[in-house]
Amino acid sequence: MSSADEAGAGAAAAGQVGAGGDAGAAGAAGAGQVGTEGGAGYGLEAGIVGDVTGSGEPRRASGGPAAGGEAGADAQDSPADGARPGTPAAGTGTVVVVGSINVDQVVTVARLPRPGETLIGTGMVLLPGGKGANQAVAAARRGATTVMVGAVGDDVHAAAATPLLTESGVDTSRVEVVAGPTGLAVVSVGDDAENTIVVVPGANASIGHDAVERHADVLRSAAVVVLQGEIPADGIEHAARLATGRVLLNLAPVVAVDAEVVRLADPLVLNEHEGRLLLAALEGSASVADAAELGEDAVSSVSLFSDSPEGGPTDGSDSLGEARDADAAVVTALRQHGVPSVVLTRGSAGAIVSDSSGLHHVASPRVAAVDSSGAGDAFVGALAARLAAGATLLEAAHEAVRVGAYSVTGAGTQPSYPGLGDELPSVGSDLDGDVAAPGDGGGASSGAGSAAEGRA
Repeated sequence: MSSADEAGAGAAAAGQVGAGGDAGAAGAAGAGQVGTEGGAGYGLEAGIVGDVTGSGEPRRASGGPAAGGEAGADAQDSPADGARPGTPAAGTGTVVVVGSINVDQVVTVARLPRPGETLIGTGMVLLPGGKGANQAVAAARRGATTVMVGAVGDDVHAAAATPLLTESGVDTSRVEVVAGPTGLAVVSVGDDAENTIVVVPGANASIGHDAVERHADVLRSAAVVVLQGEIPADGIEHAARLATGRVLLNLAPVVAVDAEVVRLADPLVLNEHEGRLLLAALEGSASVADAAELGEDAVSSVSLFSDSPEGGPTDGSDSLGEARDADAAVVTALRQHGVPSVVLTRGSAGAIVSDSSGLHHVASPRVAAVDSSGAGDAFVGALAARLAAGATLLEAAHEAVRVGAYSVTGAGTQPSYPGLGDELPSVGSDLDGDVAAPGDGGGASSGAGSAAEGRA
């Protein structure tokens, strides 16, 4: 494995990340951690759908405080029965999530089909989803005053997309209704909790530059603006530039955005594979579009890693420490490209956090996983909530791994997210610690015993 110093050379080069690729700007339709098995489906009676105004301007969806009111002012006052929202702490800043809102059509099956194979499913349910909506629900349930900026279509699926946003106390007055279909994720979940996801962006493709500009006021006043890769790239870029508080950029999926915008992220949140894809694009070994197309071939071309694209052992040996060091090298290289702070999520192995305080490993609790879908979004929402409340990035990450681990113990994405009254799984103090910089040979604690399954 090459040193992180070699990989980080030439940082802060301007220009498009993955320039020349077609990904991201047109439809923002990457596969995120959305959807999951189990849980009651949400009906289509909620009355959110309707016609677009005669002027052709999108209208606001129902379910939040009146448009133009104080952002999030009434969001937590009247949660519906059965919800588990948090209660904002005094002095907590607002979290504004700009992102996707989907309906997840979840099909459960004994095992995932092979290419060309037809299987009989064991069930089907419609659930609210989308990375943006998932993260907003997670943030609100962890006590943050939360505003959702996004869009649903004027079809029958729209009413199934937003119930838990409203019930969790999210201000949905900034959710617009546009002509066309609501975003849809077609999810297959096997008995082993693994899943495959195909996302059709629908109304989410309308959240570009102009749509974001309509909500410039709330973005400028937010303590934390949360962005993902399931809306058009120009919407991501404009939202990041409008923000005056922290920008939490969860570039999932990895889409082609301006390198300047990546460097506005504080923090940039990625999983192991996404970290390698983005680094490949930043270092010029592949555009984002090419990296997404080539997958493992693209990420293995980045000089500082071994041949393990997910950061794990390649030969079945006890090389968990090497995997952690490889992931730490990715984080270090991203920092050397000018990103102020990075959080790399590692599923059952927790997360690596890097900012001006250093490089740290945050271990995940041991839990029995039921469904791993949406765990990354639970992590991001919890991270945003704690940052908005004034926590340091490392403090926020310690809670976020516990929230992510909690979420995999229940069925459903949004239904599985904990409120402030729910007891989070704990982590043994012996599993946490600083990570030695790649090449230092230091003996930081590995967290290898963290046994929570799923992608946190």
